[in-house]
Amino acid sequence: MLNGNQKFDFNDLFIFEMANNHQGLKEHGLKIINAMADIADRQGVRAAVKLQFRDLDTFIHPDWRESKDNKHIPRFLSTRLTDEEFGALVEETKRRGMVSICTPFDEPSVDRIERLGIEVVKIGSCSAHDWPLLERVAAAGKPVICSTGGLTVRDIDKIVSFFQKRAVHFALMHCVAMYPAPNNKLHLNQIEIMRTRYPGITIGFSTHEDPSNMNAIRVAYAKGARIFEKHVGFPTDEISLNAYSATPQQAEAWIGAYKEAAEACGHEGERTIEEKEIADLKSLMRGVYAKEEISKGSVITREKVFFAMPLQEGQLVSGRWAEGLVADRDYEVNEGVSSALRPERPSKKDIVYHSIHAVKGMLNMARIPLNHDFAVELSHHYGIDRFHETGCTIVECFNREYAKKLIVQLPGQWNPEHFHKRKDETFHVLAGLLEVQVNGRRKALEPGDTLWVPRGVVHGFGTATGSIFEEISTTSHADDSFYADRHIAALPREDRKTRLLNWGQHQMEDITEEELAGGV
Repeated sequence: MLNGNQKFDFNDLFIFEMANNHQGLKEHGLKIINAMADIADRQGVRAAVKLQFRDLDTFIHPDWRESKDNKHIPRFLSTRLTDEEFGALVEETKRRGMVSICTPFDEPSVDRIERLGIEVVKIGSCSAHDWPLLERVAAAGKPVICSTGGLTVRDIDKIVSFFQKRAVHFALMHCVAMYPAPNNKLHLNQIEIMRTRYPGITIGFSTHEDPSNMNAIRVAYAKGARIFEKHVGFPTDEISLNAYSATPQQAEAWIGAYKEAAEACGHEGERTIEEKEIADLKSLMRGVYAKEEISKGSVITREKVFFAMPLQEGQLVSGRWAEGLVADRDYEVNEGVSSALRPERPSKKDIVYHSIHAVKGMLNMARIPLNHDFAVELSHHYGIDRFHETGCTIVECFNREYAKKLIVQLPGQWNPEHFHKRKDETFHVLAGLLEVQVNGRRKALEPGDTLWVPRGVVHGFGTATGSIFEEISTTSHADDSFYADRHIAALPREDRKTRLLNWGQHQMEDITEEELAGGV
């Protein structure tokens, strides 16, 4: 809950901005609302209609009401509507199953938003540093979407800090405040910058490009935008649209372009490899074939085989070849060598290498750099074969009177309960979700959370999603971990630990030269 309201779901929301305040005609506004609702229904998307409110009696200075110097003043005055007329538009928006949104340009307009029960407040780019207005909006306790046209990153930092300090639930919109905005001025890379700089905040794209431009929304979605706003209208014989407002047909095509992009980008996270893709690739792979006759029980050297397509069923693929395999039977010239010579069951080396690569990938994704001066230890408390379910990877950064380690856990790993007699430690979660069990009670930790574990306190930790956390402690001692499961302590150290001397070169303690043969 924030400001008494449940968090609003900003994701995959399409905001239809009423062009020119629907010409100040209630019936025309209703026509636009229903046209957009029909599109949302046909396309199966979540949509919103956005109004603009100005208290015209106070918003425009009395001495300027008759002025033609500012092009906006005559338009604002000519499109005035009453509370009752605006209320009818809000009611129709909700009746058609869409979210009601409004941009207020002054404090009395926020009062009107509250009176009419509008659900979301939109801050226009021109008001993004209007602190008196923003204070009033924050006090309203409604979800807020803030556009950032014309603002530097430093300016946006101020807005983010302002709303976070006031516990406002908000999203940001990348916006270029040119009307229309040419394609070479859209700066869609800004979306990625904002997503990285403001994690956990939904980033959108408020568009002012030519409504025939369908590539902008495709790129914006691929960059990570998840709210999309477009000016829309309904042209008639008397009413024409401006250069950046879309007709219903263009608005529907715009949503269609989004759906194409979303389909092409796929779901979040790692993709699932389909059987057809695997089969298609196998049809291009090479198999291992006997270059000469090979006798059962003899060692197969590289000179005795060659690699060629097609790869046959049950045949050893070239990528699984290793020097020194022993023939399981006699092979004739040009006969395919069986895959049974090298079973798919991973060796200790395979497990360690796979784990190293996965840990490096997680550190890279979390943007956690390491220098060359560190040691790495894989803790596999019940043996390397069960490392995928029990254990963690420990990156020791330094260990003096004070110590720092990075603990990396792959998805699904759990580190068993234990305690330390000499070490006092604090966990600081950097990435992923971590579950810690302390004296039998479980705690869920998110990035940024810290947890103090005094010496003597029994604790274990694990993660379903993968996690990285810092362990800041007093001096760490190799003999200072005491496990609740006595079976762990009974195992030889080489069965519980694999120490990496330099993972860049894949040098490891406790792995024999025979295990290291063949590379990765």
